[in-house]
Amino acid sequence: MQFEEQLRRAEQRYDELTERLQDGSIAADPAKLASLMKEYKQLTPVVEAYRSYAGCRDAIRELDALLADPETDAEFRAMAQEERLKESARLADLTAELERLLMPEHEADSRNVIVEIRSGAGGEEAALFAHSLHRMYSMYAERKGWQQTIMNLNQTELGGTKEVTFSLSGDHVYAKMKFESGVHRVQRVPETESQGRVHTSTVTVAVLQEVEDVELELNPNDLRIDVFRSSGAGGQHINKTSSAIRVTHIPTGMVVECQDERSQYKNKDRALAVLRARLYAKAQAEQDAQVAAERRGQVGSGDRSEKIRTYNFPQSRLTDHRIGFSLYRLDDVMNGDLDAVFDALTQAEQAEKLSGGAE
Repeated sequence: MQFEEQLRRAEQRYDELTERLQDGSIAADPAKLASLMKEYKQLTPVVEAYRSYAGCRDAIRELDALLADPETDAEFRAMAQEERLKESARLADLTAELERLLMPEHEADSRNVIVEIRSGAGGEEAALFAHSLHRMYSMYAERKGWQQTIMNLNQTELGGTKEVTFSLSGDHVYAKMKFESGVHRVQRVPETESQGRVHTSTVTVAVLQEVEDVELELNPNDLRIDVFRSSGAGGQHINKTSSAIRVTHIPTGMVVECQDERSQYKNKDRALAVLRARLYAKAQAEQDAQVAAERRGQVGSGDRSEKIRTYNFPQSRLTDHRIGFSLYRLDDVMNGDLDAVFDALTQAEQAEKLSGGAE
């Protein structure tokens, strides 16, 4: 069976890595050690699941032998049949888990990201929720050990966020954050609402893959770069110098501003990084639009006009509309506990791929 042969090869490689990592000469080569440890960690869940699978399969074979033996008494036969049903169900679960684990990882999943959050409909309440979403992602990043860098921040006088751009770097950031692009809707009673009425506001999130210069080269002749003084709440610390940067990509009309650093050079580098990420996302979207199957099966389609999730504070409920998933512990989510949400979305994406609905 090709499936089991693939698993046996994975186990053989895992045993080989286990032995090599105990070799003192490997520890003396940090780059080699890091490479082997990365492969070892990737294989560990596969091998652990395979060993459980093999044990379950062997148990079923033993039970089948008992059931086929005419000398097995009736009471023991009934117990064996019940146990076989349990082991068969467990084997099916382990098979599905192994199919998921063996699924090729998408190249983009290991990328770092640039996230753009903008307040939408709802005025100041939308800006306050944009601030809440940024805080939520920041707390999740801290849990994961990711590094965050603020690239641009435009705040309101009441502590809301009109827009914020930030990068997240670490282990498999895009694999998690790719599901967040779209319109996030909040239903809650604003702090400024004296009559206790629930308001509905929206915030738009865009998650862009961070790309290197060599992947997308920018033609200097296509760029117009303006220098200005930052303004608005949250930017006062750099108002004394003209360090803010505005980059306009002339062919597409895209405009990127970066004003969070005192250094013109740092702001320029970050603005170009955002522009590069946006242009890459635009090219990817155009390519995806030509592949109907991929667009249909992609859980995190990245469509910024699509309402993907509702945060209902009176009911403490989060609902992800793409997969019909609801969670009734909204306070935990807003404090960065997003694993249950991301796990549900990942499982839905993998199920779609296994059924042949996506590339």
